Amino acid sequence: MRHAPAVLLAASLLAPAAARADGPSPPPAQSAPARPPALEVTIDRSKVDLKGRQIEVKLSRAASKVRIKVLGQSGAVLAEEEKPFGGAAAGSPLAVSWSPSSDEPVARIEVYGYDTEGYWAGIAIIPWNVSIPHEEVQFETNSDVIRAPEVPKLEASLQKISEVVAKTSELGKITLFIVGHTDTVGSVEHNLTLSRKRARAIAAWFKGRGVKLPIAFEGLGESAPLVKTADQVDEPRNRRVDYILSVEPPRLPSGDASWKAL
Repeated sequence: MRHAPAVLLAASLLAPAAARADGPSPPPAQSAPARPPALEVTIDRSKVDLKGRQIEVKLSRAASKVRIKVLGQSGAVLAEEEKPFGGAAAGSPLAVSWSPSSDEPVARIEVYGYDTEGYWAGIAIIPWNVSIPHEEVQFETNSDVIRAPEVPKLEASLQKISEVVAKTSELGKITLFIVGHTDTVGSVEHNLTLSRKRARAIAAWFKGRGVKLPIAFEGLGESAPLVKTADQVDEPRNRRVDYILSVEPPRLPSGDASWKAL
């Protein structure tokens, strides 16, 4: 493996002689050779397929090979793979798959890309996330107020969240992501706003109960139903809120959606 060569400039221990007016001009100073731009390795998070055990990588220069190291939640190495790419053009999608030694959930993937000149660069992603099973909080129509009878549901969810975090805190800075959904009754705009308000209300409740994790929320309205229905259908299973623990922000299905920090 070869890194970009360092350019060493030796400091002279002698003072320069005075130039003679009738003497030859000194030779021009030799400039240091230009260093190539740093090699960049990028990963499209949407192309990380944990079930299919494959990842897509791109290099900013012609690719010689890609090496990956897959680690589980326990820290055990689940797989190490190296795949040659024979000078694939810069920016080409480079797919690398792996065969794990066990079914332990993947916690971290380290990726090392090598260009055709022998330079390399590395990047790591933490695709781990956990959806917390819970009983849904029931809101009154067009309301984002959490009623007293619904609080025990949130307290039970808080206990589950705390248990997961206690077991996985070594993975890094975990964030609680909360996303709200609605059924198709009402306008698209109204449902989007309502789902966002309800997600924020639940996020604020967790924060108020002393959750130390960073919390982010978003509402998707009726755009990501659990059960496909026609318009104006009152489907209780679509009126839900997801609780997700993750180190990296989960990808949202809508391009207009973005996580909001509480």
